[in-house]
Amino acid sequence: MTRQEITVSDNSWGNATEILAAHGVEEDTSFYREFVSDDEKAALTVPQRIQDAWLQNDADAFADVFAENGSLLLQDNQLVSREEIRGYLRASFVGVLKGAHVRGWPLEVKFLTPDVAIVVTEGGIIRPGESESAPENQIRAVWVIARRATGELSLISHQSSPIKG
Repeated sequence: MTRQEITVSDNSWGNATEILAAHGVEEDTSFYREFVSDDEKAALTVPQRIQDAWLQNDADAFADVFAENGSLLLQDNQLVSREEIRGYLRASFVGVLKGAHVRGWPLEVKFLTPDVAIVVTEGGIIRPGESESAPENQIRAVWVIARRATGELSLISHQSSPIKG
Protein backbone atom coordinates (compact mmCIF):
# COMPACT_ATOMS: atom_id res chain seq x y z
CA MET A 1 0.00 0.00 0.00
CA THR A 2 1.40 3.36 -0.96
CA ARG A 3 0.88 6.58 0.93
CA GLN A 4 -1.65 7.65 -1.69
CA GLU A 5 -3.76 4.54 -0.98
CA ILE A 6 -4.37 5.43 2.66
CA THR A 7 -8.11 5.73 3.30
CA VAL A 8 -8.94 9.36 4.04
CA SER A 9 -12.16 11.30 3.71
CA ASP A 10 -12.55 15.06 4.01
CA ASN A 11 -13.28 14.81 7.74
CA SER A 12 -11.05 11.88 8.65
CA TRP A 13 -7.45 11.66 9.68
CA GLY A 14 -7.33 8.18 8.17
CA ASN A 15 -7.20 4.59 9.31
CA ALA A 16 -4.36 3.96 11.78
CA THR A 17 -3.84 0.36 10.70
CA GLU A 18 -3.54 1.39 7.05
CA ILE A 19 -1.28 4.37 7.81
CA LEU A 20 1.15 2.24 9.79
CA ALA A 21 1.09 -0.59 7.24
CA ALA A 22 1.85 1.92 4.46
CA HIS A 23 5.00 2.86 6.37
CA GLY A 24 5.99 -0.71 7.24
CA VAL A 25 5.26 -0.26 10.95
CA GLU A 26 3.55 -2.95 13.00
CA GLU A 27 0.60 -1.48 14.86
CA ASP A 28 0.74 -1.58 18.66
CA THR A 29 -2.92 -1.31 19.63
CA SER A 30 -2.02 -1.06 23.33
CA PHE A 31 -0.26 2.25 22.57
CA TYR A 32 -3.57 4.06 22.07
CA ARG A 33 -4.74 3.57 25.68
CA GLU A 34 -7.98 5.55 26.09
CA PHE A 35 -7.52 7.46 22.82
CA VAL A 36 -9.53 5.14 20.61
CA SER A 37 -11.48 7.33 18.20
CA ASP A 38 -10.39 6.82 14.59
CA ASP A 39 -8.89 10.33 14.39
CA GLU A 40 -7.03 9.98 17.70
CA LYS A 41 -5.56 6.65 16.64
CA ALA A 42 -4.56 8.11 13.27
CA ALA A 43 -2.78 11.05 14.94
CA LEU A 44 -1.03 8.59 17.26
CA THR A 45 0.51 6.81 14.28
CA VAL A 46 3.08 9.62 14.22
CA PRO A 47 4.65 8.74 17.62
CA GLN A 48 4.38 5.04 16.73
CA ARG A 49 6.36 5.66 13.53
CA ILE A 50 9.01 7.57 15.50
CA GLN A 51 9.25 4.76 18.07
CA ASP A 52 9.67 2.22 15.28
CA ALA A 53 12.37 4.33 13.59
CA TRP A 54 14.26 4.52 16.90
CA LEU A 55 13.91 0.76 17.41
CA GLN A 56 15.41 0.21 13.95
CA ASN A 57 17.94 3.04 14.46
CA ASP A 58 16.72 4.26 11.06
CA ALA A 59 17.46 7.97 10.62
CA ASP A 60 15.69 8.09 7.26
CA ALA A 61 12.42 6.66 8.61
CA PHE A 62 12.70 9.02 11.59
CA ALA A 63 13.27 12.14 9.48
CA ASP A 64 10.61 11.19 6.93
CA VAL A 65 7.92 11.56 9.60
CA PHE A 66 8.71 15.30 9.71
CA ALA A 67 7.55 18.03 7.39
CA GLU A 68 10.33 19.44 5.20
CA ASN A 69 10.65 22.41 7.57
CA GLY A 70 9.92 20.32 10.68
CA SER A 71 11.46 21.16 14.02
CA LEU A 72 12.93 18.81 16.61
CA LEU A 73 14.17 19.83 20.04
CA LEU A 74 16.10 16.83 21.36
CA GLN A 75 17.99 17.41 24.59
CA ASP A 76 19.83 20.70 23.92
CA ASN A 77 19.75 20.36 20.14
CA GLN A 78 17.27 22.43 18.12
CA LEU A 79 17.02 20.96 14.62
CA VAL A 80 15.03 22.97 12.09
CA SER A 81 14.63 20.92 8.92
CA ARG A 82 13.99 17.33 7.87
CA GLU A 83 17.52 17.10 6.45
CA GLU A 84 19.11 18.50 9.61
CA ILE A 85 17.10 15.97 11.66
CA ARG A 86 18.17 13.16 9.31
CA GLY A 87 21.86 14.09 9.59
CA TYR A 88 21.77 14.43 13.36
CA LEU A 89 20.02 11.08 13.86
CA ARG A 90 22.20 9.33 11.29
CA ALA A 91 25.29 10.34 13.28
CA SER A 92 23.63 9.62 16.63
CA PHE A 93 22.38 6.14 15.68
CA VAL A 94 25.95 5.05 14.91
CA GLY A 95 27.30 7.00 17.90
CA VAL A 96 25.80 7.99 21.23
CA LEU A 97 22.32 6.53 20.49
CA LYS A 98 23.50 3.29 18.87
CA GLY A 99 21.18 0.49 19.91
CA ALA A 100 18.93 2.83 21.90
CA HIS A 101 15.20 3.06 21.39
CA VAL A 102 12.29 4.99 22.85
CA ARG A 103 9.07 3.86 24.41
CA GLY A 104 6.18 6.03 25.44
CA TRP A 105 2.45 6.41 25.60
CA PRO A 106 -0.04 9.19 25.00
CA LEU A 107 -1.30 11.43 27.80
CA GLU A 108 -3.37 13.79 25.66
CA VAL A 109 -4.63 14.18 22.11
CA LYS A 110 -6.24 17.48 21.07
CA PHE A 111 -7.40 18.63 17.65
CA LEU A 112 -6.79 22.37 17.36
CA THR A 113 -8.27 22.59 13.87
CA PRO A 114 -9.56 19.94 11.45
CA ASP A 115 -5.98 19.59 10.18
CA VAL A 116 -3.77 20.18 13.27
CA ALA A 117 -3.40 18.02 16.36
CA ILE A 118 -1.27 18.27 19.47
CA VAL A 119 -0.25 15.08 21.21
CA VAL A 120 1.44 14.90 24.60
CA THR A 121 3.33 11.72 25.43
CA GLU A 122 5.42 10.42 28.29
CA GLY A 123 8.21 7.89 28.02
CA GLY A 124 11.92 7.88 27.51
CA ILE A 125 15.07 6.62 25.87
CA ILE A 126 15.97 3.02 26.64
CA ARG A 127 19.69 2.39 26.30
CA PRO A 128 21.17 -0.92 25.14
CA GLY A 129 21.04 -3.51 27.92
CA GLU A 130 18.24 -1.67 29.76
CA SER A 131 14.62 -2.86 29.95
CA GLU A 132 13.20 0.57 30.79
CA SER A 133 14.35 4.15 30.66
CA ALA A 134 16.54 5.38 33.49
CA PRO A 135 15.12 8.33 35.48
CA GLU A 136 17.49 10.75 33.73
CA ASN A 137 16.20 9.56 30.33
CA GLN A 138 12.47 9.96 31.06
CA ILE A 139 10.68 12.69 29.14
CA ARG A 140 7.39 14.29 28.29
CA ALA A 141 7.00 15.34 24.70
CA VAL A 142 4.73 17.61 22.70
CA TRP A 143 4.00 16.71 19.08
CA VAL A 144 2.41 19.13 16.61
CA ILE A 145 0.97 17.10 13.74
CA ALA A 146 -0.55 18.40 10.51
CA ARG A 147 -2.84 16.58 8.12
CA ARG A 148 -1.88 17.53 4.56
CA ALA A 149 -4.32 17.88 1.66
CA THR A 150 -3.05 14.47 0.46
CA GLY A 151 -4.07 12.91 3.78
CA GLU A 152 -0.43 12.37 4.78
CA LEU A 153 0.34 13.20 8.40
CA SER A 154 3.48 15.28 8.99
CA LEU A 155 5.23 16.08 12.21
CA ILE A 156 5.65 19.85 12.29
CA SER A 157 7.28 20.13 15.70
CA HIS A 158 8.45 17.75 18.40
CA GLN A 159 9.83 18.94 21.71
CA SER A 160 10.81 16.80 24.64
CA SER A 161 11.63 17.83 28.19
CA PRO A 162 13.14 15.78 30.98
CA ILE A 163 10.80 14.69 33.76
CA LYS A 164 13.64 14.29 36.24
CA GLY A 165 17.10 15.69 35.98
